[in-house]
Amino acid sequence: MNPSDLPLMKLIKKTHGNLAGKGHFIDWEPIAWTFGILNVLFIFLDLGQALRNFEFLLFFAPLWLPAITIYAAANRVVQYRRAKFLAKQKYVLLELKLPRDTKKTPLAMELFFSNMHFGPGESTNYKVYKLGNIRPWWSFEIVSLGGQVHFYIWTREAHRRGIESYLYSQYPDMEIIEAPDYSLITDPSDDDHSLFGEEFVKSIPDEKGSPDPYPIKTYIEYGLDKPGTKPEEQIDPLAQVIELLGSLGPKEQFWIQIIIRQSKKEKYGEDWKKVGLSEIAKIREATRQKGSYVDPATGKKVETDGFPNPTKGQLETIADIERNINKAGFDVGIRTIYSGPKDAYQGFMASFVLALWKPFANETGASIKQTGSYSAGFNDYPWEDPKRLAHDFVERKIVKLYRRRAYFNQPYVGPWSIMSSEELATLFHVPSSTINTPGLPRMQSSTTSAPSNLPV
Repeated sequence: MNPSDLPLMKLIKKTHGNLAGKGHFIDWEPIAWTFGILNVLFIFLDLGQALRNFEFLLFFAPLWLPAITIYAAANRVVQYRRAKFLAKQKYVLLELKLPRDTKKTPLAMELFFSNMHFGPGESTNYKVYKLGNIRPWWSFEIVSLGGQVHFYIWTREAHRRGIESYLYSQYPDMEIIEAPDYSLITDPSDDDHSLFGEEFVKSIPDEKGSPDPYPIKTYIEYGLDKPGTKPEEQIDPLAQVIELLGSLGPKEQFWIQIIIRQSKKEKYGEDWKKVGLSEIAKIREATRQKGSYVDPATGKKVETDGFPNPTKGQLETIADIERNINKAGFDVGIRTIYSGPKDAYQGFMASFVLALWKPFANETGASIKQTGSYSAGFNDYPWEDPKRLAHDFVERKIVKLYRRRAYFNQPYVGPWSIMSSEELATLFHVPSSTINTPGLPRMQSSTTSAPSNLPV
């Protein structure tokens, strides 16, 4: 019997492929449990064949059992070394005090992200497997605490100097201070609070290709790359996000977390630029108009390949992909939590959480949609979770992951996307002075160094 003919095997293969394509990590334990369940089912289908299979496995156990044991033990050792490495790191949460009057475009933030495109610590196998080094990741956070909007950056303390210098070079009037971790002050998952949390990934309409090379609607499409534009003519998609966060009541909180690291080859096994070139090749191939003719000598029908004939929209899509993949690429995980005490929690806000990223949807490219891994995965049927045990579990889980800024390393690897520095600068940048949300505090004065010619 072919193994693919076993019950549920086709479904397992399809599910594994979909999850792997979206950046999910699948641990060996659920696969082992699935294998065991399928073997039990196979016993009922054909007991004799099942016994012969077990005899075959036991006979060759001296060959495969040591290999599996060594492999599993080696993985655990590497996990231990990485956990030990991470435990030695010190982390800091930096709050960005926004300048009162800034006319910088998101291009300044794109340059900042381009400077952040580095991943030290994983240059050799010795560093990765022996020392347990893990390249750094950062969390860029937009948070509303009772209607007051704050911008934060979570980083390893060793990288603080570089981050501050990169930001000050673009925004000299900004003030950067160390802040307490707001996520530890309250617990949105306790019995006195309600929350709606979700994670988000890039998506394309037909889901037939890899969404990462396709760009979302960036600040360039909104015309924010052109300095000197009149304030009344500027359209910043981040303004809607900030305005929503500023509209919260005094007891409500809204946390947005954008976790990034330098993109390598973990997701596709190759550089994402090659994936983008493959998508371009697919688009061009789909525009070929194949023809045919009858060979007068043989009388046979001969198929011919025509030249690519893309439409204007397809040419624009190809140009967008080329522009996107030629910039610095980052692995990106997006997570949001809306919460509040039960007497202040507004259930309708769940719809606004899911629609938060609609202004960044590109009609001919990618959009950002929920994964359905947490609150959005429930349909609220009465029989679905009558005692709210599953709700409580996912709520505690997403709060714990948020506090740890966990996304790319075991024990939790979430569904991540790959975005360019241009896309990141669109999602997180210092808003210009044209955004006058009352809940967005700005510094009332700027600080500069003293003149050099002062008398001593």
